[in-house]
Amino acid sequence: MINKQNLWFLTLFSLIMVLSIYYLTMGEASLSTLNVSEPSDENAEVVISENETLVALKVASEEELVNKMTELETIILSKEASLEEKNQAYEELQNINKNEASKEQITKIIKEKFKLDSFTEINGNNIKITVSSKEHNTALANNIIRAVQELYDENKYITIKFDN
Repeated sequence: MINKQNLWFLTLFSLIMVLSIYYLTMGEASLSTLNVSEPSDENAEVVISENETLVALKVASEEELVNKMTELETIILSKEASLEEKNQAYEELQNINKNEASKEQITKIIKEKFKLDSFTEINGNNIKITVSSKEHNTALANNIIRAVQELYDENKYITIKFDN
């Protein structure tokens, strides 16, 4: 059985880990201060760079993750929840932490080997990777898939999407 002290430690550790992963994966441009200027033309186009798309995906994923973790922590701390529900919530929280570590590892490998920014989603055996690259070819996708598959003993269904 999990006592409250261990639960709080796990909760805070999970939150710190998620936030640190988020800040490590943020680009240099996202961390710099924004220069706000008045638009000179009302018909000006809004240009979204490659990194902004990945940052938007990461932020949406982080919000969903925080909501899910909060929901699980509420179940664990609830006096009305059964022991089975609490254990199931705890195991799901551990799986979330494991997936986050895997996502970070995949992102790091893609950054180091291929010099590309990426966003990773893991859902069971399915891994969806969005890569920010102007080059859209199958050889690059196959090389990324091979590099990611090397991390796992069992076969995973890896999908690569190029975002430009």
